[in-house]
Amino acid sequence: MTKDTTRTLLLAFCLLGLAASSASAYVHYRLIADPGYTSFCDINASINCETVYRSAYGTVAGVPVALGGVLWFGFALLLLFFVREPLPPPPARGKPREPEPRESMVSGYLFALSTIALAVVLYLGYASLVILKTMCLLCLATYVAVIGIFVVSGASGPASLASLPGAAARDLRRLVRHPIAVTLAVLYLAGAASLIAFFPREGTQAPAAPVQAGEAPSPLSPEQLAPFEEWMNAQPRVPIAEPTDGAKVLIIKFNDYQCPPCRQTYNEYTPIIHRYQQQYPGQVKFVTKDFPLEAECNTGGVHQAACEAAAAVRMARLKGKAEALEAWLFDNQPAMSPELVRRGVREVGGVSDFDAQYPKVLDQVRADAALGRQLGVGSTPTFFVNGVKIVGGLRPQFFDAAIARELKRATSGAEKP
Repeated sequence: MTKDTTRTLLLAFCLLGLAASSASAYVHYRLIADPGYTSFCDINASINCETVYRSAYGTVAGVPVALGGVLWFGFALLLLFFVREPLPPPPARGKPREPEPRESMVSGYLFALSTIALAVVLYLGYASLVILKTMCLLCLATYVAVIGIFVVSGASGPASLASLPGAAARDLRRLVRHPIAVTLAVLYLAGAASLIAFFPREGTQAPAAPVQAGEAPSPLSPEQLAPFEEWMNAQPRVPIAEPTDGAKVLIIKFNDYQCPPCRQTYNEYTPIIHRYQQQYPGQVKFVTKDFPLEAECNTGGVHQAACEAAAAVRMARLKGKAEALEAWLFDNQPAMSPELVRRGVREVGGVSDFDAQYPKVLDQVRADAALGRQLGVGSTPTFFVNGVKIVGGLRPQFFDAAIARELKRATSGAEKP
């Protein structure tokens, strides 16, 4: 493979990865900013970017994984453009040593970086295809780009990895002698820090004031309500075999007690649901179903105590203490472990034989998880409001508007759930 061919292929894969990861970051941003947004890559339950982005694998410490792709491919492009010219030979001491060809060193840098990136995309690909059972087309494009860079840089005969630290040190010394290179490096670092710092997190767009029991959140403006109702009208209604008990609005939440967005929606939605249940007795029914992201009772995930927590709440329900234990688990979510769950179900739920009941109750948890998978649930929380699927939840004002809309729809004679 010629040097020109190698460089062209590396450039093409870097541009592909940058374009795909930038599009992913944009879609993730829109999903946070606009509850009615549907991306072009949400085709069905099996090909759905939103499911992946809103899952536990879509972010790291609240920062979208897509931003990491933008920064990685941007850095790779900088290497391609600014580590090209031959370095001057080092000061002569005896016989001068020939510097490594710059093309070889760029390939070496990219090979080392893509080796790390390859491990990351293999993990993310496994999480998407095996655990979530959902394909993200934009993510797939970034995987292709990383694999392409890995293969091309490795096949181009890069310098030995042992020589890379010394070459990198020489390149850094060279960089600080060129004002343009220094300026670009500073701009890149500042841009990276700004992207990470200012990219909105889930629940940070237009935050509502805390909602107290019996108090309605701030109503939507006409400019917000019209597109939201249009979005609701456009959504398919998924039939779910769950008794309504005469309620006009059936809300089902697929939940994981170790999932931070599940905790957030629990805190935000509970007062809203209680208010509607008080104002419209028997007309709003809320059901929590278990979808733990843990392999013991579901297809897999990153949580280690989610199955125990789901089973514990079921046991506490028989004692009439499920609500108290739910609140306790969410309050202690950051420190949750199987041992903590056992303490909570004993002290708060009044259950003294957790281990004896666990195998039987775990089968009930697995049944909920299986139903969720049949309905296309791939992440938590996932809500169904009269069959309208809402992945990740809505801001409190929109959730309140959705319930009000469904009550009005049922009262006006529209088809009931």
